Amino acid sequence: MARNPVNKSPRLLPMLLRLIEAFVKHGAQQQGLTIVTVLLRLLHSRFIGFGHRDTTISCWGMREMPMIRINAEADQPILHNSPRPIWSTLRRANRSDGPVVVMIHGYKYLPGHQKHCPHRHLLSLEPEALPRRSPSWPRQLGFGVGNREEGLAIAFGWQARGAVWEAHRRATCAGRVLAEVLHQIHDERPHRSVHIIAHSMGTEVALEALHHLPAGAVTRILSLNGASYRTRAEAALRTPAGRETEFFNITSRENDPFDFMFESLVRSEERKDRAIGLGVNMPNALTLELDCHWTLQGLRSLGAAIDEPRFRMCHWSTYMRPGVLRFYSNLIRRADTLEFKRIKAQLPNSSTARWSRLFALPAPPWSPCTLSKKPDDPTRQDAGDPQWQTRSNSIIGPHQTDGKFRLRWRNLGYLTRLAS
Repeated sequence: MARNPVNKSPRLLPMLLRLIEAFVKHGAQQQGLTIVTVLLRLLHSRFIGFGHRDTTISCWGMREMPMIRINAEADQPILHNSPRPIWSTLRRANRSDGPVVVMIHGYKYLPGHQKHCPHRHLLSLEPEALPRRSPSWPRQLGFGVGNREEGLAIAFGWQARGAVWEAHRRATCAGRVLAEVLHQIHDERPHRSVHIIAHSMGTEVALEALHHLPAGAVTRILSLNGASYRTRAEAALRTPAGRETEFFNITSRENDPFDFMFESLVRSEERKDRAIGLGVNMPNALTLELDCHWTLQGLRSLGAAIDEPRFRMCHWSTYMRPGVLRFYSNLIRRADTLEFKRIKAQLPNSSTARWSRLFALPAPPWSPCTLSKKPDDPTRQDAGDPQWQTRSNSIIGPHQTDGKFRLRWRNLGYLTRLAS
């Protein structure tokens, strides 16, 4: 019997386990499939290169759903826990229909680490609690559900542990590795949409990749509490690839302490430069503050059901809060409906000030946070009411709180380790 080159175990056993799981979980018998048909398709998928550790098989009709796990090591891309050549595997996976979605983790992750491997945590279809629970990015983004046009999911890992400044330097190297992967996808299928979703310092990886890609290689970038500077983001969006990329700067005033720590530990080349949490001034960049009441109201009008914020300080709220990952899935899969200009028209005209959430006062019952439209909307019936205007100016920003100083203590520990 042929054996697995990675762990020396027989290949047939994991295939049989996937076969049983497919029948139980997806109801293959209802699809008119016999046990022999399913087994033959699994064997076929095995020999054409799918179904091992670097990819996942979706068994709704036993169709291959590629999910490739790629790591940046020694300035080159390799498959995670697999000896196979990456370029031939990527070439086969690029034949699938649907968008390409590249998922990039942030600081403190390390591929292959027992407790900090992103491929066992947020980038996995079945994430483990390492050390905390996380929703599955690929599953929430529409992968693993059996649709014919799920697309290609790429879980991109890089060495993000160590000192902040060292991880920031390695993020630049990882960005060049990511550019090699996206360059091949664009060369083979130049009209295929490619989206990048990145958290924290993973945004730095995505921005660096734009400097080494041709125009049209990336469709949209979703930056979640990105740890990067304004000048860095604006320079990347001025490149040929950046000018044709729509950059969604998704942030929250909950992240202000982490932006401050990033600015203190990683110096910018420009004086008075600030993190992108305060906004990016580019025509193809859009800042969404997910703790702003008016922003959430505007997104709800577009069909996004995102919960209200619960914490005054949190670095992970842009993907942990219920409803946000489904909204990102719609940004990726319904780009023709959720157009850039349409989303921009539903958002406030300016960003809120830093620290406005951490030190916000409790919202009174008559606060405009409880009203249905933005305070600068001339169509409001009480827009000209001087009493309303006085009351609206008496609160600190459009943040709605219940007076409780909710704080995740692990955030304080994270900031302490960040500065050490």
